[in-house]
Amino acid sequence: MEMIIKIVALVLSIIIHEVAHGYVAYRLGDPTARDANRLTLNPLAHIDLMGSILLPLILIIVKSPVLLGWAKPVPFNPSYFRDVKKGVMLVGLAGPVSNLILAAIAAIILRVFPFGEMIGLFMAHVCLINVILAVFNLIPIPPLDGSRVVIGFLPSHLVSGYLSLERYGFLIIFGLLYLGILDYILIPIAAVLLRLLL
Repeated sequence: MEMIIKIVALVLSIIIHEVAHGYVAYRLGDPTARDANRLTLNPLAHIDLMGSILLPLILIIVKSPVLLGWAKPVPFNPSYFRDVKKGVMLVGLAGPVSNLILAAIAAIILRVFPFGEMIGLFMAHVCLINVILAVFNLIPIPPLDGSRVVIGFLPSHLVSGYLSLERYGFLIIFGLLYLGILDYILIPIAAVLLRLLL
């Protein structure tokens, strides 16, 4: 039952994260996500065969110490934005910000309402998962959302070179996770946020 609660909390969090990207892009004038029917909370619209099913399954089977996966990215077209760099940065921030808002809502519900064990456990996992998602996605390695934030501050002539890292991005991230290097950055930040919220 706890595993089911974790999966439901994770799926909900990832979907809202992706929809937030598309919604902010839509508000900035880009109809791409809307036209692709991706501004929906329907999980089927966001499942990526490799990232959501095959890779996590393979990692579980081989008993990997690192579990990595992703949803299908919501498409957006920066050419619709009046200010491209600012638009890309805002779209990138939308996902992690939505996760922090979800974490805060779950924490408030936990503090205010005396729910039973199952609902309380669900809210606790929603808070934990969303804090981790927010902090992880703000790592400034393409294609994570943190790289889109960095683009907003980079000089234009450096953007293409920085984005060329994207082809190696997940290999770099997986390696840093496997070696435990990211733990020294992610865990302290996540711990501080969780202490504040809970």
